Amino acid sequence: MKTFIEMSVRNILFTFCLLFSSYVYSQATEVLISEAVKYEAIPNERQALIKYLEVLKIDPLNQTALIKCASLSNSIGAREANPASRDKYFSSAIIYASNAYKHYPNSDESCTAMAIAYGRVALTKSGKEKVSSVREIKSYAEKALKINPGNFKAWHVLGKWHYEVSNLNFIEKAAIKLFFGSLPQSSFKMATDAYEKARKIYPTFLLNYLELAKSHHKNNDNHKAVSMLKTLISLPAKTEDDPRIKKEAGELLKSWQ
Repeated sequence: MKTFIEMSVRNILFTFCLLFSSYVYSQATEVLISEAVKYEAIPNERQALIKYLEVLKIDPLNQTALIKCASLSNSIGAREANPASRDKYFSSAIIYASNAYKHYPNSDESCTAMAIAYGRVALTKSGKEKVSSVREIKSYAEKALKINPGNFKAWHVLGKWHYEVSNLNFIEKAAIKLFFGSLPQSSFKMATDAYEKARKIYPTFLLNYLELAKSHHKNNDNHKAVSMLKTLISLPAKTEDDPRIKKEAGELLKSWQ
């Protein structure tokens, strides 16, 4: 009887310790995520990334941290002047996004993270290396939108996909035909439509205005292109990329007016 009671007490204590440890870890991750969000708002993406990486040390499968690490690695990498450093960030983004998708395959954010990660890499490549990612990028973006039609990032990625595929040179288009048997359906009009859906969902996304303006320009609708650039310039900068985006918009505005 005594042995049974002792075992029961030990089991209760063990369970309590597990629950308490889980609570402590949960509180720690919440604090770190809160700090990361504050750094993003400043914005200071490198410090935000550090905080999210600290979350992954405590909770390696934390969905928010995995997706944020992928997103921030992409953003920071895109600003790196050194190609080796840029590619290192992009490779890390694919790892984080892949882990998020592996464990949360039915999350639209995980699907979008995969589409963006592969899209970033594709934009740094040319020829065969570039077109090999064409199918994957579109597949992940479309899956994200099937799960959540209101995912503005996925609409933006799809718009970028249509724009880039429509803008491929002869050799790259020939490579796509060789890879997939035919050219996937795409046009600058389809790019514009996808960007417009992203704009309606999230009307203060500066990068989307820039890409939408470029797409209108390709469609020979200079009036709408200029209008999008003017709207972009009037919006406040919120991310570390926004000042660069505003500068590019200003330069395009001078050349298109």
